[in-house]
Amino acid sequence: MAEARQAVGFVPLLTSDGAAVALRGPVLQDIYLSGLRSWKRHLSRLWNDLLSGVLPASPLSWLFLFSAIQLACFLQLDPSLGLMEKIKELLPDCGGQHHRLRGLLAAALFALCLWGALIFTLHVALRLLLSYHGWLLEPHGAMSSATKTWLALVRIFSGRRPMLFSYQRALPRQPVPSVQDTVRKYLESVRPVLSDEDFDWTAGLAQEFLKLQASLLQWYLQLKSWWAANYVSDWWEDFVYLRSRSSLMVNSNYYLMDPHQGAQACRCPLCWPQDFLYVTPTPLQAARAGNAVHALLLYRNRLKRQEISPTLLMGMRPLCSAQYERIFNTTRVPGVQKDRLCHLRDSRHVAVLHRGRFFRVGTHSAHGLLSPRALEQQFQRILDDPSPACPQEEHLAALTAAPRDSWAQVRQTLKTRAAHALEAVEGAAFFVSLDPEPAGLTREDPAASLDAYAHALLAGRGHDRWFDKSFTLIVFSNGKLGLSVEHSWADCPISGHMWEFTLATECFQLGYTADGHCKGHPEPALPQPQRLQWDLPDQIHRSISLALRGAKALSGSVDCHVFPFSHFGKSFIRHCRLSSDSFIQTALQLAHFRDRGQFCLTYESAMTRLFLEGRTETVRSCTREACNFVRAMEDPEKTHSQCLALFRAAVDKHQALLKAALSGQGVDRHLFALYIVSRFLHMQSPFLAQVYSEQWQLSTSQIPVQQMHLFDVHNYPDYVSSGGGFGPADDHGYGVSYIFMGDNVITFHISSKKSSTKTDSHRLGQHIEDALLDVASLFQAGQRPQRRLRGSGDEDSGHRCGFLSSKTVDSKTPKTPTDSEPVQ
Repeated sequence: MAEARQAVGFVPLLTSDGAAVALRGPVLQDIYLSGLRSWKRHLSRLWNDLLSGVLPASPLSWLFLFSAIQLACFLQLDPSLGLMEKIKELLPDCGGQHHRLRGLLAAALFALCLWGALIFTLHVALRLLLSYHGWLLEPHGAMSSATKTWLALVRIFSGRRPMLFSYQRALPRQPVPSVQDTVRKYLESVRPVLSDEDFDWTAGLAQEFLKLQASLLQWYLQLKSWWAANYVSDWWEDFVYLRSRSSLMVNSNYYLMDPHQGAQACRCPLCWPQDFLYVTPTPLQAARAGNAVHALLLYRNRLKRQEISPTLLMGMRPLCSAQYERIFNTTRVPGVQKDRLCHLRDSRHVAVLHRGRFFRVGTHSAHGLLSPRALEQQFQRILDDPSPACPQEEHLAALTAAPRDSWAQVRQTLKTRAAHALEAVEGAAFFVSLDPEPAGLTREDPAASLDAYAHALLAGRGHDRWFDKSFTLIVFSNGKLGLSVEHSWADCPISGHMWEFTLATECFQLGYTADGHCKGHPEPALPQPQRLQWDLPDQIHRSISLALRGAKALSGSVDCHVFPFSHFGKSFIRHCRLSSDSFIQTALQLAHFRDRGQFCLTYESAMTRLFLEGRTETVRSCTREACNFVRAMEDPEKTHSQCLALFRAAVDKHQALLKAALSGQGVDRHLFALYIVSRFLHMQSPFLAQVYSEQWQLSTSQIPVQQMHLFDVHNYPDYVSSGGGFGPADDHGYGVSYIFMGDNVITFHISSKKSSTKTDSHRLGQHIEDALLDVASLFQAGQRPQRRLRGSGDEDSGHRCGFLSSKTVDSKTPKTPTDSEPVQ
């Protein structure tokens, strides 16, 4: 998501002036501490392993084994081959009357040792099985016999009902790629965007790096990969996120939207009001907040009990669940040089902001979790409270949008003057913002209102979100919902999973009464929400004013554009026998070239959660094959068949890169780790410095739909997740996210900076629509499409409603096997 900006933003912290501050200890010490933290986490999860059944066995299996041993003894058989007698001899002799008790204890100890040995063997076997990645290289629907055997063994060793953290101890560690392969792939990725002279210079730096420095840096990474849980993820969290000093707002956070109807047929202004209507279950702000908060806390309860099923990639391979641990009760606490993530074991309240006033709302009573109707009552009390905000309290939250070092200094003062209020906010399960303004689609101006909705979720007014919390639930005055998510604690699929459960639960399970209230009865005896009091000295007033000015400037500089594309969707792409993600990524290259007239480095986020504590890897989508296809589409001399062949080659290349990233053989995380080690060793590497001087002018991400079974699209077609977005990675670049909503709709979220004369989110959106339609035309019987030239004022010209309704995929088009979409 928003990590592309952070991925290059950490470099100034490690310049010659800042290296001594950022990297105080030797590299071996840091590797040792990294491994120590990993082992501590392993020990803390031991209880979870017992609760989760110590996959693939359970405590009941020990009881069964003990009973079997006792039965054998009763039949005068010795399954221990004399070991139980040896154990009995080591036990203290308490007299003849306790002889039978010693026998039972010896049998229990033998059963425990045998049970542990069997579990360890099964864990090792499962880890070896999960290290197999050959299934990734096979086309969908053409599974080899080796993969079938592997899949059967995985299912046998996985047990019948694995829980959320059941696989953690069996997941393999992320491998360290060959440094020669990484450098080769890097040079291949930058070739399309560099001139011949610049490429030769970069290749020379790469060869010098391989000859002089690579082997030493690689040795340290190999050492860390053996000692720590993951050779790169803790450094990624530390240097890319926690050491970043820039504002979290726009630069790091991302947003997720409410669901909407997926039957829209065109994004032109004439069609939107009739065919693209946002769905709001209730217009009552307090009621929507009550159900949403209750649903989120139900999710937290399921998380504690590990009742959430582990995510399986392509239905076969379990993914790491470590990131789920910090969804709730987590705050990013600012520091002068480095932030830290503070996670509490439990929290029984939420912090609420409304019209500049902060409240503490309890979520539990003596009988357990408050009902949705009781929570609605508490939120309504806040909405009805006429008391004004104290001086500067209204804009206090703008401090969390300030540069991190500035906010850290002010926070020290708040800790002494308003410790109770600060603790209530930072110790909350999550943050709730009751926005006094409406949001969402309007009939009067559908396009502008949808863009404003996205902007409100991403940045708001700069002072109405607490950006340090793991996530902020935003409830608008007309009942619309959204999330603003802090990025350091986890990646988008984790928060997306929670959001899908929340939306499905609050709409379909909890529901609303006919008059829009939450179901159930109020609880008048509940105490009033506690108003938090802030003692703000004069020196903080100036800091708040400066932070507010900066936050408003940053918020005002972001241009957000959201549009649904429903000329076709995943169903059409699947019919073409192509990967839907690769299809979109290749079309994005065509759209960006038409927008900017040049190619650029493109960042696509892919997950590495196939490995223990894996996070993300970069897919460099601007490939030579994609550039050849784009040039062919812009060349009228190229034929339909030539363009189609080049498009398929570009899609195949992207799929190969994606699979390499998923299997831990990507480029960027390895180069990142090599760069960190070089800075620890105070080793100057012109090649690595060149790598991290590059900017990602196009940052992209697909938002996965992981729990489609929660949304009954047949009975409730209006409720489909509409995804979310993030800020641009570069001040002169774009941020583009997209989500496949069902089979026939794709929603795009585009962001850019208004200050740039080179970018325009709406213009890129038009190019994306045209590019997708032009690419789809390659699969239609007939001539290749002609490029449409966009100009000012021609948005309605060339209107292509129902583009695919009267055409079918060319049956003469050669079909290749499609790949199932990975979770990103």
